[in-house]
Amino acid sequence: MRIIVFGASGRLGSRLVEEALARGHEVTGAVRDPARLDSREGRVAVAVADATGPASVAAAAAGHDAALSAVTQHDHPQMLADAARGLLEGLDRAGVPRLVLAGGAGSLEVAPGLRAMDAPDFHEEWKPEAQAQAAALEVCREADTPVDWSYVSPGALLEPGERTGRYRVGGDQMLTDEQGRSRITMEDFAIAMLDEAEHQRHARTRFTAAH
Repeated sequence: MRIIVFGASGRLGSRLVEEALARGHEVTGAVRDPARLDSREGRVAVAVADATGPASVAAAAAGHDAALSAVTQHDHPQMLADAARGLLEGLDRAGVPRLVLAGGAGSLEVAPGLRAMDAPDFHEEWKPEAQAQAAALEVCREADTPVDWSYVSPGALLEPGERTGRYRVGGDQMLTDEQGRSRITMEDFAIAMLDEAEHQRHARTRFTAAH
């Protein structure tokens, strides 16, 4: 497959690039600043793109089979909804049929009808990004688009770690382990996203991947 990764220079994006290369895919890294992207000795094509701009997305994505997004902007998380719109419209223009979006865990339910971000113990400093990720999910759900999108929420803790090759899949409810922890390494989350791009098991819906 020809895969384009938006946000390819970030911590998760770089792992998506590595996982896609390891599987033998042709990979393009789409970034705002090409100086920040490691081309892996020319194995990764570099495209300059703004995920919030449909025309920019279309120009970068043309000719690809699927797109992955790890776009984030921690100092301005409100752009995430605009990025979801830009990606869906731009990929439609370019004729790219698949989008797998890395989302947030805050909109997952921790009890029936109660999202993590609405629970009393949810940290206030996390709310702006959680709310922005939830808005991006709603953009996908409400979009009239031919693009088969999948929105993937990680466990509550997503951080660099070991690539185990193991993860569990759920729906809108947060997954926890036997100790009550909800987590996944970025390496294993990248596996979950590439698996979805290749096999399309959750088209036009959100799912969660966690240990």
